Amino acid sequence: MTLTDVIEVLEAAYPPARAESWDAVGLVSGDPAQEVRRVLLAVDPVTAVAQEALDWGADLIVTHHPLYLRGTTTVATTTPKGRLVHALIKNDIALYTAHTNADVANPGVSDALARAVGLVGDLVPLQPFPDDPWRGLGRIGEAPEGTTLGEFAAGAAKGLPRTSWGIRVAGDLSRPVRRVAVSGGAGDSLLGVAAAAGVDVFLTADLRHHPASEFVESGGPALIDAAHWATEWPWLDSAASILHASGVTVETRVSATVTDAWTRGY
Repeated sequence: MTLTDVIEVLEAAYPPARAESWDAVGLVSGDPAQEVRRVLLAVDPVTAVAQEALDWGADLIVTHHPLYLRGTTTVATTTPKGRLVHALIKNDIALYTAHTNADVANPGVSDALARAVGLVGDLVPLQPFPDDPWRGLGRIGEAPEGTTLGEFAAGAAKGLPRTSWGIRVAGDLSRPVRRVAVSGGAGDSLLGVAAAAGVDVFLTADLRHHPASEFVESGGPALIDAAHWATEWPWLDSAASILHASGVTVETRVSATVTDAWTRGY
């Protein structure tokens, strides 16, 4: 298989045209004609992931987060990202990114998150596209009948990869939970959407103090705040499954390297 073959499958599942205008998705480095036998999937394009790819003999790294989101004028080895680019090119390891186009895909990042935290039944977008009700940001599903907020939070913590600070919960732990919204990554912008959807709890990442406090005080859904990396990691297995289901004959590996920025909690 060539890199072009793999990219065609990825872009059929995660169309670049669905990415946000500010985003940077697609092929970052690599020759489209190069052979690809092993694909490493990871959330972040960082040094530890590049080393894992090198040690395993990967030809391609597929990440969720872009390497250069805001552009750059240099790839000199005097910068961490420059050193990463040099290491990838020297070792013929391509880098490809699917970011906000994977967030809104069906299935996408939030579908994988919903299943990881225990949601059952059909999943629908929290904020669907006007032209496609089955694609969009976030997902709404159901917790098993009879679940409380405390029980759901405990199950979510077990279903997500472990990070230094786990998850945080805002709300009465005895509160019944049935209808649940989730969104992988930073979800501040969807607080109002979650409230309007009439869900019992909204699980996402990177919630800030003031918006969260005001949201809970206003009588909105309970909140669960998880690590950004942890909410997006379940998608990697989904992306690998899409590659295999397409008939692409590559070996895949989901990186278990924890690249969450926070390394210790006290």
